[in-house]
Amino acid sequence: QIQDRARQIETIRKPHAAPPGGRVDRGEKGEAVRSFSSILQKKLEENRQLRFSAHAVRRMEERQLLQSDNLIERLENGVQELERKGAKSSLVLVDDTAFLVSVKNRTIITAMNKQNTINQVFTNIDSVIFV
Repeated sequence: QIQDRARQIETIRKPHAAPPGGRVDRGEKGEAVRSFSSILQKKLEENRQLRFSAHAVRRMEERQLLQSDNLIERLENGVQELERKGAKSSLVLVDDTAFLVSVKNRTIITAMNKQNTINQVFTNIDSVIFV
């Protein structure tokens, strides 16, 4: 019985396999602690994804703006080009849809179709790209 109990305790103490993308260290109490570099890398990858603000999602639904994979891919390519040029806040035009984008945060602020852009003044943007 004592040997069985010792094996159970030993099994509990064995370190677990490292999660994908990072090694596991053990803290003072034996809990798993991911390395700072793996956490930072994961956050950087998450930040690379293009996000839509709640306002943009609502506007796209109200204005019935369709999101196709092709549109999203072209939008992402446009934002990447704007990043390379040092843009911060931009207007991205994809076919008949205009997107106001915070390039720095990789976030779509709002979206509108061609009809909604007539007689509109866009302020506080530093660039425009047609994709």
